[in-house]
Amino acid sequence: MTAEDFGVWLGRQLRRAGLSQAELASELSVTRAAVSAWVTGRAEPRRDKIEAIERLFGLDTGSSASRTEIPDNFETVHWYHRPGHADGGREYGDTAAFAFDGDPAVLTREATQNSLDERLSSDRPVHVRYVLEELEGEHLWDFLEALRWHDLEEHFQAAIEGAQKVGRVLRSGLDELRETNALTLLRIEDYNASGLTGDEYEDGKFAAVLRRQLDSRKSATAGGSYGLGKATLWSTSRFGLVLVNSSLSEPYEGHRRNRLMGRLNLPWHSVNGRSYAGPAWLGREDPNRDGAARSWWGDDETVTRLRLSREGSAPGTSFLIVGAHDATGNAGSLEEFKRSLVSGLAHSFWPSMVSGDSPGEHPPLEATVAIRRNGDVLSEERVNPYEYEPARSRAINAFLNGTTVTEKTNAEDVIATEVPLTVPALRGDKASVSITHKAVLLVTSSSPDAERPNHVVWMRGNRMVLTDRRFYDVPLGTEPFEAILLAGLATQGPTEETEPAERFLRSAEPPEHNDWRPTDDLTATYVRGAATRIKEFRKAVNDRLREVLRPVVATAEETPKVLKDMLNLDPPPPPRSPGHPTVQDIDGEVGADGSWRLRVEVRFPERKDPWEFRPVLRFVTRSGPHPRVAWADLTPVRGCVLAEGDLHRLESDPGARHATFEGVSDVNDHPVAADMAMVEVDLERGRGEER
Repeated sequence: MTAEDFGVWLGRQLRRAGLSQAELASELSVTRAAVSAWVTGRAEPRRDKIEAIERLFGLDTGSSASRTEIPDNFETVHWYHRPGHADGGREYGDTAAFAFDGDPAVLTREATQNSLDERLSSDRPVHVRYVLEELEGEHLWDFLEALRWHDLEEHFQAAIEGAQKVGRVLRSGLDELRETNALTLLRIEDYNASGLTGDEYEDGKFAAVLRRQLDSRKSATAGGSYGLGKATLWSTSRFGLVLVNSSLSEPYEGHRRNRLMGRLNLPWHSVNGRSYAGPAWLGREDPNRDGAARSWWGDDETVTRLRLSREGSAPGTSFLIVGAHDATGNAGSLEEFKRSLVSGLAHSFWPSMVSGDSPGEHPPLEATVAIRRNGDVLSEERVNPYEYEPARSRAINAFLNGTTVTEKTNAEDVIATEVPLTVPALRGDKASVSITHKAVLLVTSSSPDAERPNHVVWMRGNRMVLTDRRFYDVPLGTEPFEAILLAGLATQGPTEETEPAERFLRSAEPPEHNDWRPTDDLTATYVRGAATRIKEFRKAVNDRLREVLRPVVATAEETPKVLKDMLNLDPPPPPRSPGHPTVQDIDGEVGADGSWRLRVEVRFPERKDPWEFRPVLRFVTRSGPHPRVAWADLTPVRGCVLAEGDLHRLESDPGARHATFEGVSDVNDHPVAADMAMVEVDLERGRGEER
């Protein structure tokens, strides 16, 4: 490694100390031109001046030659609150935090996806650890003292005086801390990741995470794309408070270890007649920006007191959520919280934890969850994909080993077949052309004790589970199965068609990254018809799966004559069909999130042209009207697609006589709890004509 120039080192010491070149010249009794020559590298000072520079900056003798940096003095670290907006604008919370459910499964999905996206070396997995720790007694008070908690109390008190949701959650957290004298921390740390590199304020990963919203700073093929997922860290804290310690893959200000900062997200509030916008940062004062805080380089003692110590020197980042809680209320103990975290990791990332069997081959991800109390480890579990998804993990392993088959001969065989995806040309790029990507569909038998057989899992990129949905259109006599769709880079490595497919599918994902559907990004990036390509791909997957599952049946010539005679009966005349689409069957249940999850079969009169219809969901109560309820999601299963430009209108396949779709009710639009009402589905066609 090339040694850093003295001038670069000296310039950094001046910035850190908040000194100008003229002030340094005055301290050393030299001309300003001499200092300028040192900083620009045109000259170096004499030995006596170098020793004076080291003393002035509080450095050990010889530090200028070794370019050694020392940690910042923690006594200079304080909380810096953003002043209220000059125009009187107010934000009563971080809107990004409300984009996600306050569920540990959502937290693990968003945080772990970010770690996978920042994987540094492809030769090793990124290791993610979730550490739940409860602090009590002297351990709690030492942590709060290091956190400068006392300096925050008047801001907390002002923030809870309003009636906003954020204030109510904060009040609850403060009350529990006073009543129990205990505090729950959740540290999420990754290793073999890039770390929060980059400048304090300019474009870079550090600024994107700690200073900005809707800035993901990721490649076009990463899992995340909106820059919203990091908000789940702050929303998991009762206080909206997260501390960060990052080990960098590339140095900044001459350091790599213990880049520290804290961020607090409060609503607008007023203290002693002065208004504050809400956000605050724990750091050292920036001498070049009035009232702004910079990250600081922590010593090992401070890092330990702040519960941010990292194991080893591998680059990556630790996020400490202060006052961590399960907003769903399902986790009443540390062990229950741990189970929720393990379950979330297993559900979303089991494919990323599977590798092939070649020597030296590693999965992209390893994950563990631990519980501690006052520093003592109580339990720790490494998430094993084969324990939670044995059949599916076996299927991914067979694909990675190249041992899949085209025709099943025994229960553990994994069938692999291709499904075409048309990637349209880029809008406004004359050189861009449409290409065909070959996605891979894996099908294998379910485990005997499988809780969710006959499901299809979709994924791309780093193999995070995108959707996990039941496949209803199963041929009669089919044994329970599991199916996995691999698309984009999940089909193994970048090629001329996998990377464009990855970017195309990424643009079709909503912020939750749980579906492929028409989005603003999709229609703005690709030529007209991009939304139709997504619909065609979903239909192609379902059609191909039906072909794989279709059992071999005996031909008419193989049927015994006596049996043919018995079956040769004249069928009754079919009932007269109405002149409009009708609901033929509806089945469903109330999900864990309180939504109705329905499967609806529709019958169409015979005609060549497609039928367009809009499903209408109503709650049926014991008395009164049947109020209309919005859909949170509509998914075509068979015989239909989503209509162009309308996510709540369906279009039948040309000539289809039957169609099946799945729907999920919008919990926020329920007039009563789902389990207090039955549901019915009507169909509208045209404009407002209801059937």
